[in-house]
Amino acid sequence: MNVKEAISLFRFYQQANHRKRTADSYRFLLQYFDSLFSDRDLDSIKADEIYHFLEQMTKTLSKATGRLRYAQLKAFFNFIIEKCLPDLKNPCSAPLLSKTFRMPRQTPKMILEKEIVDEMIYNTKNQRNRLMLELMARCGLRIGELLNIRASDVSERRLTIKTPKSGNESEAAFMPEQVAKRLSEYITHKGMSSDTRVFPICYSTARTFIKKLGSRLQITLSPHDLRRYSATYASRNGVPLEIVSKVILRHQDLKTTQIYLGKVSEHEAIRWMDILHGK
Repeated sequence: MNVKEAISLFRFYQQANHRKRTADSYRFLLQYFDSLFSDRDLDSIKADEIYHFLEQMTKTLSKATGRLRYAQLKAFFNFIIEKCLPDLKNPCSAPLLSKTFRMPRQTPKMILEKEIVDEMIYNTKNQRNRLMLELMARCGLRIGELLNIRASDVSERRLTIKTPKSGNESEAAFMPEQVAKRLSEYITHKGMSSDTRVFPICYSTARTFIKKLGSRLQITLSPHDLRRYSATYASRNGVPLEIVSKVILRHQDLKTTQIYLGKVSEHEAIRWMDILHGK
């Protein structure tokens, strides 16, 4: 099987089984790979050729993009091996490539404590800013989703998220009763029409506001830390992982949710043992 045939098969499979966003992310890589190796048989392509291909393609891009392209090309070969050519060796699995494009060791993410989050929220006197904090920390909203909410997206305790990151047409997020009440009162007080953005500020303004809040508490804080807190707080208070994943974070995969939850401290582990089995 040559490269052109393999790419055609892979693209057909993606269009039938994956979201459009996923298929689109592969398009440039596969087009460039096809332009260089179109008539070559897959089993004739060596690891050093893959290395030079990726090096040429990503030399002006970030290391993260290089790792993404490597992972995508490896996935392409794995698909062909699984579906068509079980004896083919994946050239992307060569030690040279695995080492070059290895994911860096991730440092553990800071998990906010409830007392810190509550202090931030209760000490924020600006009504708009307080609602923004609550919707991220209590409801798990992404900052981009938050800033795109319009008045018509709010219905009692339900928020409709338009064009979410998952690629779905829309998703639903849910609010605690008091947060929903404050949000509804805020929209009414401001006299917002249905198509008005509830939080009409840009990402950099929101990020700066949250960063300054963190500085006052002598911590490094980003909007995503608040979303991560919403998941961790729910999980450590007994909410099933499936609910954390599908309802609060709206993830497609439980593995993604598990990354969010962070490491459990010794104190936390002992607390849960006491809850489960008594002291």
